[in-house]
Amino acid sequence: MTRTTMRVGTRAIKESLQTTPLAGKRMPAKKAIVQSANWMTGIAIGAAGPRRYRLYKPSGVRSNERLPLLVMLHGCGQDAEDLAASSRMNTVADRERFFVLYPEQDRLSNVQGCWNWYDTRTGRAQAEASSISAAIEQVCLSQTVDRSRVALAGISAGAGMAVLLATQHPERFRAIAMHSGIAPGVAHSSASAIKAMFGLSVKTSPLPAIAPDVRLPTLLVIHGTADHVVAPRNGAEAAMRWGERVGARASKPRRVQRGARYAATITDYRKGGRLIATLCAVDRLGHAWSGGAAGRSYSDPKGPDASRMIWSFVARQFARAAD
Repeated sequence: MTRTTMRVGTRAIKESLQTTPLAGKRMPAKKAIVQSANWMTGIAIGAAGPRRYRLYKPSGVRSNERLPLLVMLHGCGQDAEDLAASSRMNTVADRERFFVLYPEQDRLSNVQGCWNWYDTRTGRAQAEASSISAAIEQVCLSQTVDRSRVALAGISAGAGMAVLLATQHPERFRAIAMHSGIAPGVAHSSASAIKAMFGLSVKTSPLPAIAPDVRLPTLLVIHGTADHVVAPRNGAEAAMRWGERVGARASKPRRVQRGARYAATITDYRKGGRLIATLCAVDRLGHAWSGGAAGRSYSDPKGPDASRMIWSFVARQFARAAD
């Protein structure tokens, strides 16, 4: 990812955090996505109002077949279509057979298309989480989704919203993947979000306690060591805070490299042998989808394949929950 692109990304996020909704302003029209049996659109209505979503379903889904659902949340300056194209998660879904849901932020709620994950003091973040939950429920009712195998993933602002959803409703999800996001409970306003983005210390709030009968979703954090939009310390803090909720401890970090792709340092957080969180710190990766499609914004094809990594991680958590 070039320095110019990173500066644009930083500016987009800062502007979105400082901008109020543009009531009544018409946004430029965008070419409609092509409808097909595999790639569909819909609208769900929650506390934040209607939100459009895209849904990808693998070919040949049978009426008696129950498939997993992966919810993908885009970042600032993106929409659902952009994230699908850069991550190429639909290709993985075809091969591994799972649904992919891409909720989409309304540009009237955020001019840059960012999820307002940080705005918990006013309740706007919780309202948007409700609208995403409504989309998930709508898809679960209309498609042959296995409700026991639902996971969340997001990049940047989408990562912040994904972990907020999982923090509010840990019983609904088996796994979460945060790519280039900010730790839960760190930001509650635009000012604290901007400080956290640049790696400055902010006052954190404790995360909600986990009920004895609820299993904490396992967290995967992917963050680039060269991320100049969301400081790398946010990735480490996210994994650490998630592990602290249940008293998990960090293992000895290990180095991994596949072929010519960027190397990564992996740190697991475990409690009693059970994996609670994994941090994957990717060398030289900026604010971009690791291993994403070439030529796409916020995508770096030289990084390890985040989409394959996320699905492999999620599938393992599904399998362990079934044991």
